[in-house]
Amino acid sequence: MPQDIVFSFFLVFAGALVLATFALFTRQPLLIAYIALGAIVGPFGMGWIEHPDELADMADIGIIFLLFLLGLDMQPSALLAMLRKAMLVALASSLVFFAAGFGLTQAFGFSSMDSIIIGLAMMFSSTIIGLKLLPTTVLHHKHIGELMIGLLLIQDMLAILVLILLGVLEGGSSMPVWQPFVALPLLAAACYLLVKGVLLPLIVRFDRYHEYLFILAIGWCLAVAEGAKLVGLTHEIGAFIAGVTLATSPIAQFIAISLKPLRDFFLVMFFFALGARFNLQLLADVALPASLLALLVLVLKPVSFRLLLGRFSERRELAWDVGLRLGQISEFSLLIGFVAVQSALLSEQGSLLIQATAILTFVISSYIVVFSLPNPIAVSDKLRRD
Repeated sequence: MPQDIVFSFFLVFAGALVLATFALFTRQPLLIAYIALGAIVGPFGMGWIEHPDELADMADIGIIFLLFLLGLDMQPSALLAMLRKAMLVALASSLVFFAAGFGLTQAFGFSSMDSIIIGLAMMFSSTIIGLKLLPTTVLHHKHIGELMIGLLLIQDMLAILVLILLGVLEGGSSMPVWQPFVALPLLAAACYLLVKGVLLPLIVRFDRYHEYLFILAIGWCLAVAEGAKLVGLTHEIGAFIAGVTLATSPIAQFIAISLKPLRDFFLVMFFFALGARFNLQLLADVALPASLLALLVLVLKPVSFRLLLGRFSERRELAWDVGLRLGQISEFSLLIGFVAVQSALLSEQGSLLIQATAILTFVISSYIVVFSLPNPIAVSDKLRRD
């Protein structure tokens, strides 16, 4: 039977209201309420929403808008300087995380291919968790915000390479490994020229019509995101490029303010879909390795970023801050697991291990940040920053 989209939205947002209210009264992070709601009403809970993948597809738009808004506050010169600085840290940390994930799963008797893919999935940190829990003023105007964006963008490029590699192993990818690295600068240059030659003149001519500017921003964001997908990149990287190239326009801040409610709408759906797609009935099969792998991630990532960033002259406090905020695996990890299962390269148990580790690290790292670092949804007035 087709899923009733209005009923689904009712469950998501009315349920989110109830659990979010309970979370605030009990001083818990709101993100946990959204994930818990998905687990309760999803197909493996009450079964009121039987097809969460349909909502998850729409929820991905929230990540696209999140990256677009980040780009709007990032000047191109500052971005290039930060990418150069973050490159070595991102590459070195990825090797450490891969080796740790591979070694632990081998110790539990997983196949070599399962261990390789699980190790690859451990390399990345969550863009949503990392940036959603960073205060807006810090994210857009402080060094730590630029550094985290640089690290996450490099990880996104590595994730694209992993997805290409999985396609090569399956025999179903015709895309050469070098294509994303050629496509990225070409797409950025094309977007820059379009902004200068087309969008800015339109903005200057029709800047009195706020509805038109709102539509222009959304259309530009999604057009570049789709263009990036066509040339072998991801929607998220395309959206970020769309934001960066529009950052010098006089309406950048107006767009950023206008799109924030739309972004939050879709991000609630993202965390709901994450909880709804997790099969609680099979959790016992991977409970021990998932718990140990999550513990490894939660300890190793902050320590690794602290040591690596400290080696590159970053202050100790800043290095710990970055490490704790990036102390989880990524939504890209879930995508890698899904693609690998579809390609028959990863076992169902291996896929479940990635999902369980993602849920555990998302939840625990959110608690760590919310209760110990400045963030927009802190339960303590002392730590709440927006």
